[in-house]
Amino acid sequence: MITIPGTWFVMGSENGQDNERPLHRVWIDTFEIGACQVTNAEYAQFEPPPFRDDPHFNDPSQPVAGVSWTDAARYCEWLSDRSGCRFRLPTEAEWECAARGGVEGNHYPWGDDPHDKRTLDGPQRVGAGAPNGYGLFDMCENVHEWCSDWYAADYYRVSPDRNPSGPATGSRRVSRGGSWRHQIPFSRCAARSSLPPESRYTDYGFRIVSS
Repeated sequence: MITIPGTWFVMGSENGQDNERPLHRVWIDTFEIGACQVTNAEYAQFEPPPFRDDPHFNDPSQPVAGVSWTDAARYCEWLSDRSGCRFRLPTEAEWECAARGGVEGNHYPWGDDPHDKRTLDGPQRVGAGAPNGYGLFDMCENVHEWCSDWYAADYYRVSPDRNPSGPATGSRRVSRGGSWRHQIPFSRCAARSSLPPESRYTDYGFRIVSS
């Protein structure tokens, strides 16, 4: 777990989708976030990973993939009970703050230029690349990451400026970051996406937070 100190940061983008506007300044209290996405080995202590028999997805050091938002939330509850600490999914604002690595304005955790598109059959082992400014690996890469928030396209217009946690209700949960299958469209720090919480896809995983 990596500690992200309480900070203000500018959330959103003027160059992306409509749901990334308006730019707004947000305060996030200090929190801790996993340096890497939750792996198959870690998830297997809770229940068998969804693709445990598929050689493209079952390396113990790969991020667990194919978990729904509900599965990810249950894992956090299980880990909290087991450890005595409270773990949860990151809020959308916490995730973007962490992805930016303490740098204002960059499109990606590594700068303004996208990585070259690669042909991949599945996610890479976690932590294989360089970390961002906060020491976090695979932010915006490998698998899309579930966040705790309900999704609303116009939420930024009414978002509070301190510790926003999304709408009170909804039908879709926020996800953030690019994946092995969608390397470019969602890899920007500000890019937003969402799915119904029961959805399971081979390029969806998560990382944990503690506050």
